[in-house]
Amino acid sequence: MDVQTVALFYTQLNKHNLDALSDVYHDAIVFEDAAHRIEGLTSLSDYFANLYQNVERCNFTIHEQHPTDNGGFLIWTMHLQHPKLRQGQLVNVQGATHLRFQDNKVIYHRDYFDLGEMLYEQLPLIGRVVRWIKRRLGQ
Repeated sequence: MDVQTVALFYTQLNKHNLDALSDVYHDAIVFEDAAHRIEGLTSLSDYFANLYQNVERCNFTIHEQHPTDNGGFLIWTMHLQHPKLRQGQLVNVQGATHLRFQDNKVIYHRDYFDLGEMLYEQLPLIGRVVRWIKRRLGQ
């Protein structure tokens, strides 16, 4: 397994090929992001199935790939369309992923992104407040 394989996998991932998760992820995968920590391939498969069931669109553009000795990093944009976020309009979120490999599969996957940009800023009332706070912090 290498960073390029994972990058290609994510550019092709959709609700119709979630069974391919087992080709990429180790049975003992630890998957983390700003809102979740998931352990084990079965739990990860359930998470992705739920995610893709509730969204209209979720796909990735991979901008950079940086391999390391036993892992690597990806720089990406997630294109997310959910009926409850921004009135169903497309939301683009910048992020990065740290990967570690074991037994020719991904054993550790950590996504780094701004949860506020993805979620809180897209909600009608909370979004205004979060954007206002971010503007104030930037002054």
